[in-house]
Formats: sequence, C-alpha cells, structure tokens
Amino acid sequence: MQQHHPVRENVVTVGALRFPVREAGPEAGVPVLLLHGFPDCLHSYDHQLQALAGAGYRAIAPALRGYAATAIPDDGDYFLTTIAGDVTALMDALDIPRAHLVGHDWGAAIGWLAVAQDPQRFLTFTSIAIPPLGGLLAAIGRYPSQLRKSWYMGFFQLRGLSDRIVARDDFAFIERLWRDWSPGWQFPAQTMAQVKDTFRQPGVPLAALGYYRHLFKWFAPQSRRGQRLIRQPVDVPVLVVHGRTDGCMDARLAAAAVVPSQFTRGIRVEVVEGGGHFVHQEQPGRVNGLLVDFLAGHG
Repeated sequence: MQQHHPVRENVVTVGALRFPVREAGPEAGVPVLLLHGFPDCLHSYDHQLQALAGAGYRAIAPALRGYAATAIPDDGDYFLTTIAGDVTALMDALDIPRAHLVGHDWGAAIGWLAVAQDPQRFLTFTSIAIPPLGGLLAAIGRYPSQLRKSWYMGFFQLRGLSDRIVARDDFAFIERLWRDWSPGWQFPAQTMAQVKDTFRQPGVPLAALGYYRHLFKWFAPQSRRGQRLIRQPVDVPVLVVHGRTDGCMDARLAAAAVVPSQFTRGIRVEVVEGGGHFVHQEQPGRVNGLLVDFLAGHG
C-alpha cells in the first residue's frame, strides 16, 4: 500500500496578499513549486504532493493570485509578468533560494514567464498542457483548428455577460469546460467540489477571468515585456507534458511550438495517452513517473 504523506496547510504573506498553500514532504527536501490553472484550485496537485513527498521532495502548491479572497489585489493586476513575480516572492517568503517549478494551464504560462525573468531561481521547469510560449503562435498557424478550441478566450472578454454565465447554476460552466477539455474522464465529485468552493469565494470569479482580460491588453508595457521574455533563451531544463486528447490545447502544439535553439539546457516533450487537459489528475501515475524521473536527472 502506498504511504500517505501528511499535507500541511499554511498561509504565506507577500506584501498585501496572503496566499493559502498546501505542502507535503520533508521541509529539508529540495523544493518543488506547483502552480495550478483555470478553472482549478490549489488542490489540483494533490496526487503530485504525495508522489513528490514520497521521493523526498518538499512539494508546495499555492493558490494563485486572485484564487483566494485574501490573495485578490486591490489594483486588479493580473498581468503574467506580475504573477510571475508572485512566484519568486513566495519563494523569498518561504526562504527558498532555488526550486523546481511545475505549472499547469495558467500556472504553466506563469511558469514560462517566471523562468524567463529569473532563471537563476529555478532548477527545472515542467509545463503541463501549455506548449512553449515563444513558438506557440507559429505552431497555431500550422494547426489553425486550435482557434476554435480557444473560443472561450473571446467569450470572457464580454464583461458582465460572461461573468453571469460562468456563475449560473452553481458554476455549471466550469463542469462543461472540464468535460470538454478532458473528454471521457469522469472527474471525482470531490475534485469539482473543491474547485467550486474556490470560485464561490467573493471576488474569485472576477479575478480568474481577469487573467484572460489582461491577456488582450496587448499594448500595455507589461504585455510588451512579456512578449519579449517568452522569445528569449530558456536557461533551465524543460519538460513539457501534454494529454493526447486535450480539448483545450491541441496536443500537436506541444512539439510544434518547440524552437530547439531557444532551449539552452534542453527540452523534452511527452504526450500522455489516455489523458486530456487535466492529464496530471487523469493519469497521475504516468505523470508522476515522468516528473520524478525528470527532477531526479536535474538535481
């Protein structure tokens, strides 16, 4: 029987924001920071907390900016470069000089920016369900069917209307996205309950949609800086994990977006059969094996 490792729950203060955190494994272990996506919550990595703790790592899964009532900024700033700054600020608050970084969905997009801004702080980066951002637009040009899958990004720009539809019928919209993005997977009721509990907090739905609304502020200085960062060399070893049946981000983009010369420390792409967008929850054994193997090779 697999050993269960206790999960420690804490709150980490960064400036005016207080981030709930779930953590497992020895406090002296090499840190692994795990960033969740949308529409999700800090429980997204509960399987990975156990596997990483069992391998001797200190696994840390925080709520992202805006995904807790105590982590909603007064200025409503959800630019990726700002949120990437939260990552290193959390590490500073936890007295962590360097860590492995793992991100899924928005957490992965944030991770691409974080390793570009502060590569010296990260041992490795694992991107789940999000291809390399630097080559993504060119890759979508090769597979334009992705534009249909990304319909929700435009929908979320309809302020007020999309907010009401997302929240209607106790966030039934979220369940629809999970079904569409991970077709054929019957997600556990408890998993969806944890996600909905997160979105029921005051201000969280508006904050979560704020990520998408800031994405379209192309001419803001923060956006321009982000565009420059994603095209510069990536100076950490990278693992990209993608589910074959991902209904949100076409699995073919995982390899198509790789520009080999950009990855000075190497990049490995793994497409997991029997998994969709939430592949780390659908196929935890496979993903955990890939992750632990990758981290062990870059200690």
